This record gives sequence, C-alpha cells and structure tokens, in this order.
Amino acid sequence: MHKIGIIGAGSWGMSLAIYLANRGNEVKVWSHTDAEKELINNERKCKYLPKAVVPDNVFCTSDYKEAVEGTELVLHVTPSKFTRECVKQYKEYISNQPIIICSKGFESSTLYTLDEVLEEEMPRAKIGVLSGPSHAEEVFLNVPTAVVVASKDGKILKQVQDIFMSETLRVYTSRDVRGVELGGALKNIIAFCAGVAAGMNLGDNTFAALITRGLVEISRLGVELGGSQSTFYGLTGLGDLIVTCMSEHSRNRKAGLLIGQGKSLEETKQIVGMTIESIDNIETAYKLAKRYEVNVPIINTVYDVLYNNLEPQQALKNLMTREAKSE
Repeated sequence: MHKIGIIGAGSWGMSLAIYLANRGNEVKVWSHTDAEKELINNERKCKYLPKAVVPDNVFCTSDYKEAVEGTELVLHVTPSKFTRECVKQYKEYISNQPIIICSKGFESSTLYTLDEVLEEEMPRAKIGVLSGPSHAEEVFLNVPTAVVVASKDGKILKQVQDIFMSETLRVYTSRDVRGVELGGALKNIIAFCAGVAAGMNLGDNTFAALITRGLVEISRLGVELGGSQSTFYGLTGLGDLIVTCMSEHSRNRKAGLLIGQGKSLEETKQIVGMTIESIDNIETAYKLAKRYEVNVPIINTVYDVLYNNLEPQQALKNLMTREAKSE
C-alpha cells in the first residue's frame, strides 16, 4: 500500500484516485469546494464521472496540508491556469516526495510549461510528468491504456512505474520532460480544430490531413522549445493527438465542434461546463510560434477563428489555398 496525495478533484484527478485506490493504495484528494468534498466523502460519487463509485480508501479534503502531508507521492491535476496558485498553497507541506504533473497545458501569462512553473516555485522539488492517450472516463473503468512518465530522476521513473503499472495500465518512461509536456499541451489545439471540422461536417480525408499536418506543427514548435523529435511521434504526441481528435470524451474536441456549428466562444464555454485547455493553449502557442519564428499555419488560423472573428469556412479555404509546396 502506498499513500498518495492528489491535488484536484476533477475528472482526471478522480479517475486516478479511483484507479489507485482500487489497487489497494490510500488516496487523499484535495478539492477546492466543500460541495465536491461532501459528494465524494458522503455519497461516494464524482460530479464529472457519473458512472464512478468512489472506493472507501479515497478521502477528499479542502485542506492542502491534510492532502499532502504524510504522502509518498503527490499528483498535481488542476487546470493549468490554476497551477501556480495551487502550488503556492501546498509547497510548504512538501517534504521529499516527488510531484507528478498530470495536467496538460501552459501558464498563459508567462508562456511557461507546467514543469517550468513548478521549478520556479519549488527549485528543489522532485518533479515528473505523467501524460499520454488516457481519457479519464476510461482509466477508472480499467480500459487498457498506455501512458508515459517523464523525469530527469531515474528513481521517480521507477517509483511511478511500480505504483501505477497493472494489467490495464502500462507505463513507459522517458527523460524528455519538456517534450512530454509540450506534446500534451499542443495536441489540445489540433483536437479543437478536429472538433471544428466535425462541426462543419467535413470528411475522413480532412481529419487525416488535419492530424498529420497538425503533428508536423506540434513537433516543429515542440523541438524549437526543447523537446525531442521522437517524443512527438510517441504516446504523448501522436498517441494523445489521435485519441483527443477522434473521441467523444474530449472536451477540447467538443468545444471545437460547437464553434464549427456556429456557437460563440462564450456559448461554447457555458455548454462544455468544464475547463477547455485548448482555448488558452491556442493563444499561448500562437505567441510562442511568433517569438521563435516557427511556421504553424493551422495554429495561426485557428487563433484567428477564436480571436479575430475569422469564419471557420473561410479559415478552411485559407489553409487549403496556401502556396503550393513539397511535404
């Protein structure tokens, strides 16, 4: 049995909590609302996972100290825009246990990846990243899944593998922390675009082109930002891109679909009702590509759709009629 703290009681945080608890671990989850805490502790339910039954060895608290102290491992699973704020609140309770980032995204104000945020707030912390094609709605149900844990510390890699590995969850290791982080953040943008294409009733040919050329842009920008090329063609790049672009579970795809159907950005946010990482990520990736002079026509075009009122149909025409070139 291992003692694990989880910061964040959303769908992914609770899916991990249920999965780890069902493997015999003691899990403490931090939630930012008392209503969520009471639902988990008293009714053994999760708002974002209607099919879930929360095991008795999962305890939810709204106290950072209670969630973190005495644990062997802390999983950080909050929306990216709240990462720094949350870390500031619980960092004083971290002793020597590793912090594994399970969120995907950027800090929009600094354009930092989340590992950079943690490193700035906690320079001496042991940090890892867990990412890959892993919808929360499937992991707690033990649908066979493969993910990657990345860290510069070999002991962290082994620890996470030992705790997480099972017949239904396979965990690979990587030393490319930046590449794994960037793959998880950037793929949300292409998933949003896939949703737009679905909302426009486009075909399989279009999806294939979008995923392929989207991967080119992800890897092009990701390598410029310090990731390894091969990482973007693995589970945390191509794998995550496929599952997020094609799945009904993806809130990023759903958001794009609503935009493709003619909904406004505000209407889309209200309908989805959960954090849509891709919307913030699109603006961040656009700014990073400009800063490093990286050619990313899909990212630039979807930025114009969201922030410059470009109609999706015109956006598609703009992309399809760009200057002819070799692959």
